[in-house]
Amino acid sequence: MSRILSQTKSAAVNPLKSSQPLGAALAFLGVDGAMPLFHGSQGCTSFALVLLVRHFKEAIPLQTTAMDEVTTILGGADNLEEAILNIKARTKPKLIGVCTTALVETRGEASAGDVADIRLKRSQDLPGTEIVLANTPDFEGAIEEGWAKAVTAMIERLTRPGEQVRQSKKIAILPGWNLTVADIEHLRDMIETFGLAPVILPDLSGSLDGTVPDRWVTTTYGGTNVEDIRELGTAQYCIAIGEHMRCPADVLQKVTGVPYVLFQSLTGLKSTDRFVSLLSAISGEPVPAGVRRRRAQLQDALLDGHFHFGGKKIAIAAEPDQLYQLATFFIGMGCEIAAAVTTTDMSKILEKVPAQSVQVGDLGDLETLGASADLLVTHSHGRQAAERLGIPLMRVGFPVFDRLGSQHKLTILYQGTRDLVFEVANIFQANRQAPTPEALYPLGKRETPDGPRPSPLTRH
Repeated sequence: MSRILSQTKSAAVNPLKSSQPLGAALAFLGVDGAMPLFHGSQGCTSFALVLLVRHFKEAIPLQTTAMDEVTTILGGADNLEEAILNIKARTKPKLIGVCTTALVETRGEASAGDVADIRLKRSQDLPGTEIVLANTPDFEGAIEEGWAKAVTAMIERLTRPGEQVRQSKKIAILPGWNLTVADIEHLRDMIETFGLAPVILPDLSGSLDGTVPDRWVTTTYGGTNVEDIRELGTAQYCIAIGEHMRCPADVLQKVTGVPYVLFQSLTGLKSTDRFVSLLSAISGEPVPAGVRRRRAQLQDALLDGHFHFGGKKIAIAAEPDQLYQLATFFIGMGCEIAAAVTTTDMSKILEKVPAQSVQVGDLGDLETLGASADLLVTHSHGRQAAERLGIPLMRVGFPVFDRLGSQHKLTILYQGTRDLVFEVANIFQANRQAPTPEALYPLGKRETPDGPRPSPLTRH
């Protein structure tokens, strides 16, 4: 069990984490016809919007209640109502996801009551549009908690409660925020290979997959359908991915009785074997030949790549579940975790991270603790630290804005693990230092009565 070291600095020197509202907005972006709405000042929304656009390289639908000094003092219920009605009139969304910010949370506004009043008073103005509230203060947690709270709120608000007739081939999938668009697409393909019908909530692979629509769309296009969220109770089984998705899975089970199993990671041979075995058990079908072939390819990649990993020191800075996912991958390849830095101590998964200690901190802590590492692993804001230390950087997580295609990088199941092995091994090979004569002949500097003994490699 790793030791969790709390943040001791009064300010972040080089921030690592993104906020809860941004995580909630990202989850709402995985629903078809949705419009995330930040309940707070305009600056909060602008900053989140810039990060999302730079990461995905896509037009991101995101609105704000634009509270000013007066509404901050007197209350922002009127701003919230006006924003919801304007969004409904202009974009006609199927879902408006309200994400509270530190401004309204610190003030102590009763946002749940305000949203309930708006639904009641304006029911005739909001036909066909659901309003879901996620309480996501900036001053605690991070993107991981915001994502989980938004998914939980959607299940609580939209999913039809009570025991329902189950569809034997239907399974609900609750992916963690750290799964990329490519991961979710690959996950769906794997499940459908067994003849199962997955309903994925949220589904970024349908809304942020980089396609160009044939017309201008003012909301998200693609993603989980609102009606599918309502009918989650008809699923035979639920699979949650990541410890932060335990709460949404618990809520789904309490509301509908649908049982669930939690996978803390789907990266690596062992966890993927367990996942494939579960799909085979649920479907009653044998593992397809194509899946077995991808497993054999991963085994070969592990044999080819492990020479480059052995004894390497890795420094990782990421959200708790992604930290666990990557740390277990590197440990399995024979590496050592020289530094593990995370954003918050709210997750129980941190105790299972295979490192001596986990520091809750920022990228300044990563730079200090990872000075002797062979590889830094974090998002694009870690590039300056990597340059100062002269250590290569592997970009993961959010945001990645100085490279193209980050959302199309595969990291899970047999094929994604294989791709990670190749990516890291290639980084090590590209940054390998040529040995010096002194390193090849360490005895060459021994003293003799006539002075230092010359190295045979330098004699003429």
